[in-house]
Amino acid sequence: MSSEPDDLPDADIADAVSPDSLERTRRRSAQIEDELATDPARFRVLTGDRPTGHLHIGHYFGSLANRVRLQDLGVESFLVIADYQVIYDRDGVGDIQDNVLNALADYLAIGIDPARTTIFTHSSVPALNQLLLPFLSLVSDSELRRNPTVKDELEGSGRPMTGLMLTFPVHQAADILFCKANLVPVGKDQLPHIEQTRVIARRFDERYGRAVPAEPVFPQPEALLSAVPLLLGMDGTKMSKSKGNTIELGTDADTTARLIRRAVTDADRHITFDPVSRPEVSNLVLLAALCLDRDPVSVAEEVGDGGGGGLKKLVTAAVNERFAPVRARRAEYLSDPAMLWQVLREGNERANAVAEATLDDVRQAMQMVY
Repeated sequence: MSSEPDDLPDADIADAVSPDSLERTRRRSAQIEDELATDPARFRVLTGDRPTGHLHIGHYFGSLANRVRLQDLGVESFLVIADYQVIYDRDGVGDIQDNVLNALADYLAIGIDPARTTIFTHSSVPALNQLLLPFLSLVSDSELRRNPTVKDELEGSGRPMTGLMLTFPVHQAADILFCKANLVPVGKDQLPHIEQTRVIARRFDERYGRAVPAEPVFPQPEALLSAVPLLLGMDGTKMSKSKGNTIELGTDADTTARLIRRAVTDADRHITFDPVSRPEVSNLVLLAALCLDRDPVSVAEEVGDGGGGGLKKLVTAAVNERFAPVRARRAEYLSDPAMLWQVLREGNERANAVAEATLDDVRQAMQMVY
């Protein structure tokens, strides 16, 4: 058991995305899916979003729809609106009130049930953030700097590295462990954060683990890999709120049609699904297939020689049909902001109760109950 901070071994968190580790995670994810079908109550899930803009269809197919699926399976779920994380890479909070309100409307419109999923904000749960102090003592500076997210920020942002950005992986660990979540749905690029959380949970118990009861203070959370392929933006690059190449969940039908008409395709009139050689065309085919719950190859065959125009017409119809009910419910929720803020207040109350109980466990383990 380590006794001093400088005795900490530096874990190579980036190994979480090595080919061998990734294959093990994929196999384990498949096993977890089987377990979810038979015993969903043994899992507790943490997911979340940064309120830096409005949620879009990439969020929906990449994570939101899966959150509803897990909730409906009977998995206890916590959903953090990570408002403190807005400021780790920017100078202010922007339109945070609007972004949080719209996120609440989006969650309810897609089927998140606040009676079964606890929706809360970082800034409203002091005990969660207080976990950062003991957790920070369990990681080294060099370990944090090798985390892929931190490395990318350090190398590519052109901005000074803030203390909040450097410790971002530890804050994510606090998000997961405050509610003792044992399952986190992620894409493969987020696996290092799960591994960092596992390391922190393990080191805490090695250093402070309680003898009675003889069990860890924190679980070892596992990753549930997303099976949905990555959707590109309408310009053929990574879909991003900051790039303005998204279709937001609240976008109306006419604006959706206009955005899709401007989408990048290629000169070949015959439509095929070939993500490697024809990424932009294939992205539109995939979007239609996801909306229609169909195989993308069959969607491409249906369009055939219809060219980019025929493909965009199909995609527009599919997107508008799929999201029309979501848009209607979303507008209804936004017409009653008092109800949305009440949902958040109730979620914050539940999250605070859970966080306080976890912090009590931490204080007991650290012999800091006075």
